[in-house]
Amino acid sequence: MNQENFIRRYFIVGERRFSNYWWATLIFIGSVGFLFTGVSSYLTMLNFSISFSSNNEVLNSIPGFNFILQNMFHTSTTETIHFFPQGLLMCFYGSLGFLLSLYWWFLIFWNVGGGFNEFNKKENFIRIFRWGYPGKNRKIDLYYTLKDVESIRVEIQQGLDSQRTIFLKFKGNREIPITGIGQPLTLQEIEKQASELANFLQVSLEGL
Repeated sequence: MNQENFIRRYFIVGERRFSNYWWATLIFIGSVGFLFTGVSSYLTMLNFSISFSSNNEVLNSIPGFNFILQNMFHTSTTETIHFFPQGLLMCFYGSLGFLLSLYWWFLIFWNVGGGFNEFNKKENFIRIFRWGYPGKNRKIDLYYTLKDVESIRVEIQQGLDSQRTIFLKFKGNREIPITGIGQPLTLQEIEKQASELANFLQVSLEGL
């Protein structure tokens, strides 16, 4: 018998999903655009480019410096946007979006929620591993014995925020979810994985 007959391992993607990369990038680009426009409207209001270039003889002597600085902040867009209130609001929403995208990128880098579920018949244990936030709970590593598992339970909640979760049901009515959060599996995938797991562990399947 090969190793597949004794060990099953299911990987959990966590925050490193394609949709998270997409939204984090999109929000970052949008927030930088908002911030640039808001700051440009403020600098335009103060005539920053004129006073700055006239009071700095060294920079003023650089060929093309005046042209670059004036065109950077005196575009047709920023000239039509007043700092109060449009520019100020754009700075606020740009800062908010930038912080959100930064937080999202940190979640992706840390891979919060990612990990694996290992079911090992050879050594008679179940291992549930997840990456958490930095700190003492950065690694969540749980071990259980196979004999403590009573059944596999599937919970399906339909609606706008549909959830499909597989639970390990232990003795004493303890239950632990073993599916990922944020990217629900399809009904077919849930049924297949739950059935395979119940057959592998030789326990009953509930909820289907």
